[in-house]
Parts: sequence; C-alpha cells; structure tokens
Amino acid sequence: MRNGWTSVISNIGGGGVNTVNCLYKTWGRIAPACTMDLYSLDKFKKYKKDWNYPVQVRHQGHVAVPEKEKPRCTTFQLAMKVTLTVGQYFGLCPVQGIHANDASKLRFKYLSWRCVFTYLSMTGQFTLAFVLMLSLFRETSSTVDTATSLIFYSLAFTTTTLFLRIAKKWPKLSMLISKVESVDPTADLKLPRNCNICCIGVLSLAIIEHILSDLQGISLTLDCEPGSPVYETFMKRGFTWLFIYFPYNTFYGILFQYINLQCAFNWNFTDVFVICMSMYLTSRLNQVNQRIIAAKDKNSPSSFWRTMREDYNRSVHLVRQVDKIIGSVVFISFASNLFFVCSQLLHTLAGGIKATHKCRPDSNEDHRLLGGYAHSIYFVFSFVFLVFRSLAVSLIAAKVHAASLEPAHSLYDISSANYCVEVERFLAQIHGDTVALTGLQFFQVKRGLVLTIAGTIVTYELVLMQFTGVSPASQET
Repeated sequence: MRNGWTSVISNIGGGGVNTVNCLYKTWGRIAPACTMDLYSLDKFKKYKKDWNYPVQVRHQGHVAVPEKEKPRCTTFQLAMKVTLTVGQYFGLCPVQGIHANDASKLRFKYLSWRCVFTYLSMTGQFTLAFVLMLSLFRETSSTVDTATSLIFYSLAFTTTTLFLRIAKKWPKLSMLISKVESVDPTADLKLPRNCNICCIGVLSLAIIEHILSDLQGISLTLDCEPGSPVYETFMKRGFTWLFIYFPYNTFYGILFQYINLQCAFNWNFTDVFVICMSMYLTSRLNQVNQRIIAAKDKNSPSSFWRTMREDYNRSVHLVRQVDKIIGSVVFISFASNLFFVCSQLLHTLAGGIKATHKCRPDSNEDHRLLGGYAHSIYFVFSFVFLVFRSLAVSLIAAKVHAASLEPAHSLYDISSANYCVEVERFLAQIHGDTVALTGLQFFQVKRGLVLTIAGTIVTYELVLMQFTGVSPASQET
C-alpha cells in the first residue's frame, strides 16, 4: 500500500498544495482505515506545513483512526461466545479461551479443569445408561418407555463424547475461520445477537419442558403417597431401576437428578449448536451473494468476477471444513429428533389429553397438581416444542445449501456484453458441486429433507401404534 501511494505522489510533480490536499481527501474517502508513515514521503514533507487538515503524524507509527471511522464487523468468536459458555456449564466443548476475541488464544488441554468436569459428566451419563441396560436384562418384559430411557441416556453420553472430540479440533477450526475473516471480515453485525437469542430461547423452553416433566412425577408422588417424603419418593418412583443398585440418600438423589438434567440439556444443545453454526456459514455465503447482486447490472471486468469466484470458493471451503468437524453432531441431532418425535407423539395419542386417574379413587382429597392434567400438559408441550425445534434445525441448516445456489440467479442476469469466461466458470462451479451440511455424509441437509423426515415419522408412528396396540378403537373402549 505504501509503495502504491509513493508512486502516485511521485507523479504529482509540482502541482502545489491544492493538488496534495485534494489527493489526500480522495484517499480519505476510499480507504479511511489505511495507515501510512507520512514522513517517508518526500512530496508530503514539502507541503506538510501548508496542510489545512488535522492529521496526526508519527515518524515510525501509524495515523490514529478515530473510533467511529473504524470498519464495523463481527467475528466467529463473538458469535459463538455465549453458546459455548453455556455449553461448558454442562460439560460440553471444554475449550479454554472462548471469551477472547483472538482465536490464537484458544487452547485444548486434556488435564484442564474443564476436561475433568467433562470426564466426570461422561462417567455419570455412562453409569445411568449401563445400569438401565442391566435392569432390562433383569426384567421379564421391557416396555417402550424403558427402551426410550435407555436411548435417551446413551445419546447423552454419545453427545458429550462427540463434543469432546470437537473441542480437540476447535482451536484449529477457529484459526482457519479467523484467517478467512482477516481477508474478508464478516459484516453481519446482527449475527451474534441472533445466535444469542436462539441459544437463550431454545434452552429456556427446554428448562420449562424439564420442569413440567418433574411436575408430572411430583403430582403422582403426592397423589399416591401423600404422607411420605416428597423428594425421596419422587426419586425412587422415577428412578426405580437405579436404586436397585445404589442405596438412596440425599447426595445420590441430587447427583442423579443433576446428571438427568445434563442429559436433557445435551439433547437440546446439539440443536442449538447446529443452528448457530448454520447461521454463521449462511452469513458468510450471503455476504458474497450481496456483492454479486450489487454488481450484476454494472459493467464489471473479468477480474472482478474472478475475485467473486475466489471469495465464493473461500466460503465453500469453510463450509466443508466445518462439516468435517460437526458432521457427527448433525447426525446425532437429526437422529435423536426423529426418534423422540415418534416417541412423544405415541405417548400423546396413547394417553390422550385428559386427567390421570387418581391412585385412591375412594379418597375425597385430591393431591394431584394442575387437576391431574400435569401428565398431558407435559407430553403436549414436549411434542410441540420438539417439532418446533426439529423444524428450526432443518430449515436453518438448509439455508446453507440455499445460499450456495443464490449467486446463480444473479449471474444469469448479466448482459451479453459483460459475460465472460469467469462468469461461465462460476456458474459451472455452482451447479456442478453441492454445498451443504451433512450428517456424516449419510444425508445432506436441504429443504426437501423436511418432507422426507415427515414421511418417515408417519411411517414409523403407524408401526409403533400397531406394536403397542394404540388405536382409535382402543381409546373409545
């Protein structure tokens, strides 16, 4: 930049102060963030005393740029800061330095306190899944609820393991993204706010769902055993299979309840994580798309379209690198949502929206919470929330693929006079390659995937209804 400016100044000649001042004002408009050592320019030394513009000049420094003139942009670190912070409170993604804006400060250490907390969380989740599996072998008949619980705890343990694997690769991925942002900064200033709203909103609804789940268990405890200690009876009724092997005490009760909360959080956090990563990748692609849309009606040279194609390639490469690392989490997210949508829908159809029967019909006192509708309210809310969350993940993740195809619409509008080989190569690349997040390369997340999942849910729901004997006729009887 300094050599280019020097060559321009050398061609000024003796044009006078007005020429220099006009040139400086022009330079201030086209590159306000650039800096240079003005004392190294002989032509500017000559006219320095005649300048009418307040410029701070240093011998071996840079021109101080006012804060309001600095280019405004956001970073990947800032967009994911709140999401990763919340995840670490439950043992996920144990990376150090997530609060720093510099990606080079990220560190992963197997012996850090974050990783130790993750190891303890994995131990507790594996214990619940293993003990539940042992109880299945002891029982003469298993139910759908028992199998659902086993899958729930197994998925939680698998999710924590996958995020530990992601944490190991996270510093390298963040450095790659930081290099891309140094060449082309992310201009979407609303991105961090959108990610934070998504994280807080989804996890707040998840807390409400978990509270409703506990309320329906407490309601049964108050109704069936009103004179017993509420919390102890609630834990023994909800975790009967667990306290066969562990004697109940207050410590075990609180510990296992926290591990159960962790498992529920992990289930929801996978969707939040996929949504936030998809938002960032879509923002990168849309940034290139906006430049192409702005230039489609202008007389742009071939070099401009080559630059646009290189920017597009840079974003596509970023999508592929991210997909290599988070593809397993995408797979777990879609697989768990598919299973639990079927499970919650089956419970809703089997029980119906009605009050649960009293444990003691001859008693005049009714200790049930919410008039006995706690069970129905929980399953209806859980099903609606799960469907909403699954649709959000599918549609937002599919925007990555939609954004990768968006440049083609603008390239087709280029006039024949401006059409060139670079535009042709650009179109061939867009249509010849599929850019999308995948679930371990088993499937690509596109908008059509939503209809495929809906058809799969209907198919398996009919199978589950036949397997469990749930039908409209059985409801009437």
